[in-house]
Amino acid sequence: MKDYYAILGVSKDASDEEIKSAFRKLAHKYHPDKKGGDEKKFKEASEAYAILSDRKKRAEYDTHGRTFAGSGPSGGFGFDFADFARGGNGFGGQGGFQEFDLGDIFGEFFGGASPFGAGARRGRDISIDIELSFREATFGSERRVLISKMSQCQECEGAGARKGSKRISCKSCNGKGTLRETRSTFFGSFTTSRSCPTCLGRGEVPEHSCEACRGKGITKREEEIHVVVPAGVSDGEMIRMPGRGEAAAGGGAGDLYVKLHVRADKYFVREGNNLLTVIKVKLSEALLGAERRIHTLDGDVMISIPAGISHGESIRVRERGVPYGRGSRGDLLVRVEIEFPKKLSKAAKDLIEKLRGEGL
Repeated sequence: MKDYYAILGVSKDASDEEIKSAFRKLAHKYHPDKKGGDEKKFKEASEAYAILSDRKKRAEYDTHGRTFAGSGPSGGFGFDFADFARGGNGFGGQGGFQEFDLGDIFGEFFGGASPFGAGARRGRDISIDIELSFREATFGSERRVLISKMSQCQECEGAGARKGSKRISCKSCNGKGTLRETRSTFFGSFTTSRSCPTCLGRGEVPEHSCEACRGKGITKREEEIHVVVPAGVSDGEMIRMPGRGEAAAGGGAGDLYVKLHVRADKYFVREGNNLLTVIKVKLSEALLGAERRIHTLDGDVMISIPAGISHGESIRVRERGVPYGRGSRGDLLVRVEIEFPKKLSKAAKDLIEKLRGEGL
């Protein structure tokens, strides 16, 4: 088992700042692009920092000697330098690295740019909230919402060029789409590659720019989004709509996240795929049995209350719950609460005395 504290050269009670500082020193020393660097040791330091900089993973590592969230079959981590060089986090897109980002470290030294080249340009993710009734959440719904966001220019269809205008090679990057810059930092000298801001990485520019978007290919406007809410969603659930976020000049759009808020219902409470409702019955109905009309999400139905039912006992009404899978539904559980009389007439007391005499 790897000793991540020993790799970074810190004690087990090291603070977050001490761990970050230790990693910076090792990254400076072993960075593969630096003369005398060591890619293997750089990977080890990066892996150690990934674990110890995340509170949850550090706690798991301190307790079990390894981490579990997002890990592979062996429960360990493998730093993928090629993935990091492509703009990833170095761990193959594994989950659980929301707080860990090597870009935060290298951004201090490279002005926010990765030393391995620019990643794909992408628009900003956006989120909205939608409120649903209990019935809409159970059976599904559709909504159309109006969002003001950066979207593809309708005039030029995202091309950034006036209609009929030809495209010419970008003079800023000589048609390559990228610019290379050499910067001096205390890591040493590094050559970085970034998308050309003039042509937005396309390598070409229109001879005459679109007047509506000024050649950017995107404009801010209101856009109607059609949101399909599937049946059986829960309160707080999130729907991800890829490519429906904000558009980026020269790149793809981000994602839209729709957070669902389900209003409470006065009759029903959800328990998994089942629904729970409560009915109150008289003592005589509980003893002798009865027929009662109850509410369901599909309309009112009649149910039979069996004689001798106990307080708190439930009656199951099949397939009146939450839809799930292909054509399947949960059940409706009707909880029976017996209303005991607070005052009894003389005649009622006499009848109960007779029942007690019979051992009831």
